[in-house]
Amino acid sequence: MKNTIRNTTAGVVLGLAALTAHAANVLVVLSDEAQLQLREQRRFDTGFYANELMQPVKRLLDAGHTVTFATPLGKAPTVDRHSVDKMYFGNDEASLQQHLALLDKLQLTSVANSPVISLARVEQGGYDRYDAVYIPGGHAPMQDLLYSAPLGRLLKAFHQQGKTTALVCHGPIALLSALDQPQQFTRPLEAGAKPGKTPSWIYAGYDMTVISNDEEEAAKPMLNGGVMKFTPQTALQAAGGRYSSGANWQPKVVVDRELITGQNPASANAVADALLARLKR
Repeated sequence: MKNTIRNTTAGVVLGLAALTAHAANVLVVLSDEAQLQLREQRRFDTGFYANELMQPVKRLLDAGHTVTFATPLGKAPTVDRHSVDKMYFGNDEASLQQHLALLDKLQLTSVANSPVISLARVEQGGYDRYDAVYIPGGHAPMQDLLYSAPLGRLLKAFHQQGKTTALVCHGPIALLSALDQPQQFTRPLEAGAKPGKTPSWIYAGYDMTVISNDEEEAAKPMLNGGVMKFTPQTALQAAGGRYSSGANWQPKVVVDRELITGQNPASANAVADALLARLKR
């Protein structure tokens, strides 16, 4: 069976000789940012994690689904160099290279040729054309996605329609964009305090996971002495999420209503399993 990929203004489509019974259109939302601001005016070079994006994307394409890529501003996203490592691909060098080759073919990170569109364009085209949304991690979503008003509107629309919303590792921090004033909510967290009043949030009471505080502590050396302003686990719990975690760096997925969340990079394939199962309905 011969697979072909073509770039379109609406997304990236995998043409198969035989399509699945129901070919869905999945919106993949990435960050525009390549750095995370830390405490004391320090910065950390980041982006999306290669396996967290490409493992689910490859499986979606292989299943015959359409994938549309978007960022808040429509900029070509950046891959986190720390993630270009076979350890995130089962210590399989061939798997790493296969997924990187697909990333290159899609031209996602190409400033000149990236098929990525803006969330404003997604909104203008209408949310009805999308069956699910997927948001991978890397630290970059903590810089912009949690504050993105267009993303907040998209998530609220998906929530109202019960459309599958899947996120992994640091990706679930983007759920805070559905708050009325996410900047005001995170300001006390940045100061090391708790928000004075629990805000109204569409995901309050949902079971969910995200990279754990224990895992963030273990990964501190990656920040080269820098300190994050706050952690995703602490933020989601403060907003009203019912948080749970598994063993450090082991796959953990939580499904509650339309929401699918994965704990860490090792959870990307398991999130893809849950997402693909939903798309078969």
